[in-house]
Amino acid sequence: MSLLRYRPDFFDSLKQVDLPFDQEVLVSLRAGDLVSLTGILYTGRDQTHRRFVALLDEGKELPVDLARQLLYYVGPSPARPGQVIGAAGPTTSYRMDTYTPRLLELGLAGTMGKGGRSTAVRQAMLKHQAVYLAAFGGAGALLSKSVKEAEVVAFADAGPEALFRFRVEEFPAVVINDTLGNDFYEMVRLRKK
Repeated sequence: MSLLRYRPDFFDSLKQVDLPFDQEVLVSLRAGDLVSLTGILYTGRDQTHRRFVALLDEGKELPVDLARQLLYYVGPSPARPGQVIGAAGPTTSYRMDTYTPRLLELGLAGTMGKGGRSTAVRQAMLKHQAVYLAAFGGAGALLSKSVKEAEVVAFADAGPEALFRFRVEEFPAVVINDTLGNDFYEMVRLRKK
């Protein structure tokens, strides 16, 4: 299936988005929009999510304020000499679905990975006015070129699953779920029929 078959204007409609999210920009995004992200985002995979929830269960503060932030599901590979980070491709998002609604309650404005989200996560995104973006799978080496700085913020013992702060420039992604409850994957499936 070619994305361009369904969105021939795909690359013409590139939207510049600064991070962390501005509420006005966030609610203007629509399922199917191609975005170019610039600013600060955080990373986290399974271990980071488990530790976030454990801290919350203990009544403790998280190591970062997630309000208005984008959390990217990635476990970057080590940087080669002269690089900021190694390959930084997305991981499968549904693995974080158990934890996501709780983080959205804290003001997390968006998540980014690959694949679809559960009904519960989609309902939580609608309730909390959050978005889900898809990064381009299989393009980890290319995506890493958009990462200009990378710093471990917490959970360093988790290796690539640590909580990182990335400063990115022109990081490409597609809006899959918008604040209105639209799902780009469903839109494409319906057009295919």
